[in-house]
Amino acid sequence: MHDIDWSALRDESLSSFTLAALPPSIALPAFPHAVTQFIERSKDESASLKQLAAIVETDAGLTIELLKHVNSSFVGLREKARTVQQALSLLGIRQSKMLLITTGTQAAVRSRKSKLINQACFWNACLQKAIFARIVAKMLKADADIAFAGALLQDYLLPVLTNDLYEQYAGFVENRSTEAESLCDFERPHFGWDHATAAALLAHRWKLPDDLVCCLLFHHRGLHALADKQLGRTAVAAVALSALLPDQLRQQYNGLEQLMLLQTKWPAFRLGELVEQVDREHAEMGMGVNNDFPLARRCKAALEGRTPENLLVTAAS
Repeated sequence: MHDIDWSALRDESLSSFTLAALPPSIALPAFPHAVTQFIERSKDESASLKQLAAIVETDAGLTIELLKHVNSSFVGLREKARTVQQALSLLGIRQSKMLLITTGTQAAVRSRKSKLINQACFWNACLQKAIFARIVAKMLKADADIAFAGALLQDYLLPVLTNDLYEQYAGFVENRSTEAESLCDFERPHFGWDHATAAALLAHRWKLPDDLVCCLLFHHRGLHALADKQLGRTAVAAVALSALLPDQLRQQYNGLEQLMLLQTKWPAFRLGELVEQVDREHAEMGMGVNNDFPLARRCKAALEGRTPENLLVTAAS
C-alpha cells in the first residue's frame, strides 16, 4: 500500500517510549554525520549530484564503500566509477541513500565489541535476512530496497545491548533450550522495552526514513505482520518474515516452524527454494561479508522435518 502515513504510525507506536528509559550504562552508537547530512540534503529536489557527492566525500569510509559497491554491482561497466559523483549517478539517489544508511549503521555498530555476539556471524545472518526480505518484498510487490535495508538493520543494536547488559542477555541464551519465548517477550518484562523499539527510536533520532523506522519497529511481529490489513503487503511484512530465520540468539524459538507453516498457506512461498536463492545471491553480492554459515545449513533441519531440539542446534551454528 502506498497511502500509509508512516510518520503517524511511527509516532503512535513510539509515543510512550523515550531513550531515557534505557539504562545510562548503555553507550548508544553515534551515526555518521555525513549520512545524516546526505539524507537531509537529498530531500531537496534541487540538490545536485555534485553537492551530494561532496557530502559523502567528507567521510573516507563511506566513499570507499560506495565505490566498492558500485564497481562490484555494475560488472558490465567498461570503466570503473572513479568518483563519488559517478557512483551516485549509476546507483541513483534513492539506492545511494539506502546504501549509505546501511553502511553507516554497520560502521557505527561494528566498532563496538560484544561479549555475547560474534560480529562476523551476526552480520552474516543479517545479510541473509536482508536478501530474504528483498526477495519476499518483490513477491509482495512491496519496496524491495526498504525491505533489504530494514532486514539488514533490524537487530543492529543487539551487539551493543548484549554487551552492556551482558548478564541479562546471557540468562536468555542459557535458558534457550527450555524457554520458548521470543527475545522481545524476554526483554519487555526485564527492561520495560525491547530492542526493536529502542532501535526504531534511535533510528528516528538519526532522521532515517519513516518507513525504514517502521520496519525496525515491527520486525518482531512475524506472521501477524503478513496478515495485517495495513502492513501485510509492505516491506514491513517482508522484514518480519525475515526475522523468523535463525541467528545466534535464536530470537524466535519456532521461527522456522512458522515459515514452514506459511508455505502451506501461500503456494508461491517455497522456503527451500528461497533459502537456496539467498545463498546464491549472497555469493554474487561481494559485500565483504563471508557466508561462513550458509542459510541452507541453518535451515537444513527444518527443511528435512527434524525435531525442534535439532533445529536449535542447527540455528546456533
